[in-house]
Amino acid sequence: MMLRALARFPGRTAFVWDGGRLTYRGARDLIGRLQAAMAAAGLKKGQTAAFLSANSAETWCAGVAAQALGLVCTWLHPLGALADHLDVIEDAGATALVVDPKSHAGRGGELAAQAADRLAVVLTMGKADFGRDLVAAAEQVGAAEPVDLADADDYAIINYTGGTTGKSKGAIRRHRSSAASVLATAADFELPEVPRYLAAAPITHVSGTKVVPSLLKGGTVHLLKGFEPERFLATIEREKINFTLMVPTMIYVLLDHPRLPQTDLSSLELILYGASPMSPTRLVEGLERIGPVFSQLYGQTECYPVSVLRKADHDTKRPELFASCGFPIASCNVSLRDDDNQEVEPGEAGEICVRAAHAMEQYWRRLEQTAETFKGGWLHTGDIARADERGYLYIVDRKKDMIVSGGFNIFPREVEDVLSAHPDVAMAAVIGVPHDKWGEAVAALIVAKPGTRPEPEALMQHVKDRKGSTHAPKQVEFVDSLPLTAVGKVDKKALRAKYWAGRSRQVG
Repeated sequence: MMLRALARFPGRTAFVWDGGRLTYRGARDLIGRLQAAMAAAGLKKGQTAAFLSANSAETWCAGVAAQALGLVCTWLHPLGALADHLDVIEDAGATALVVDPKSHAGRGGELAAQAADRLAVVLTMGKADFGRDLVAAAEQVGAAEPVDLADADDYAIINYTGGTTGKSKGAIRRHRSSAASVLATAADFELPEVPRYLAAAPITHVSGTKVVPSLLKGGTVHLLKGFEPERFLATIEREKINFTLMVPTMIYVLLDHPRLPQTDLSSLELILYGASPMSPTRLVEGLERIGPVFSQLYGQTECYPVSVLRKADHDTKRPELFASCGFPIASCNVSLRDDDNQEVEPGEAGEICVRAAHAMEQYWRRLEQTAETFKGGWLHTGDIARADERGYLYIVDRKKDMIVSGGFNIFPREVEDVLSAHPDVAMAAVIGVPHDKWGEAVAALIVAKPGTRPEPEALMQHVKDRKGSTHAPKQVEFVDSLPLTAVGKVDKKALRAKYWAGRSRQVG
């Protein structure tokens, strides 16, 4: 699929980055040369290769080259810790490592040394003090037509979860499933006719799921090394970007940035957002200040995508939909189920369970967790939701984040939405903390908007007035920022750690 896309539009620009660009023909030719160099270095079909890079067109091409040679690929998160990278290399059984030294020379050297007993080949995308220079070897090859040695039922990729509940788990897919995910994205997301896609978040994760759909439509992918709001806004204006993907925290930063009002964003047709809940109040602010270009995606490592809240659903006349994660996509069957794996009654909350061709096959080397996740023949997402009469999904919260206080089940998302609606609150995170009488108490960690300092009692009363005393925070703490996971979600595990040190937490 990727090689056909690159062959279809040879003269168009596939990738643009600071200081360079690559045409479709150039990308396809590079893949062929990289394949020849990889084969000469000993890479073979069936091997697993780990990749480490910031957003890079060349390393993306190396990933395509490896998969088309029949290798299984896993992408190390560019912001991950050394221990996490070593865990993934070991768990995936990777015997090859490909590193871009322009962004990860230090970490690449550490991995090459500390995983030397299991890595048969270490390749670098350029000159480095370790490994073999794959780019130099590819240049010496000359011309080489890319080949596709992979079958639809071969394993293609192991995507590792965010690891917020312990060590990351590897979700493995075959090529057939990966292709189904691309087609589902292309079919159900309102991509521009010819995308000019800006990728600031790592394309190793959800941001990368829009690369191939953009290339299938003959578009251009603009790569940034990370999210810097001024550069992000300047790139949209300069390159006439019409499509991007952001997590809610990135949108909040843009809305609070002084340059936003002076930036021409008229080229934007679509801002996809997801990965974590977005404050409905801040979403309205985004619609008013940026325009009717927002669309929410929902999915997870184990199954992506699941649902979409389209641009037309972002209607200020129907604000109740702003709390929804949308309607299931055409190729994903969704069922809300209880703890006994029975479908819940209409209007009741249940766990989102899915069946789809693009779902993972299993957790790699985790038979018990795979069996638990697929109990009853459904993939259990761990997200609790309600559905309205039309079938739109409203995620209440993660099952593991539910607070049990005095026998009442409290979903932090509901409290966070109320707190975020306060005019002085930029971001809010709600967790359960130990309480001798109630088991858990509701605690709120607040990032105030610049120049404001709301009174804790006022925020508690704000929630009490709208949700009742059970949901009202019993303590409020102001922080400069909230810890985020590598994929941009608020790290509830890190927030709870200081309160639960030495104590066990059970979610009923």
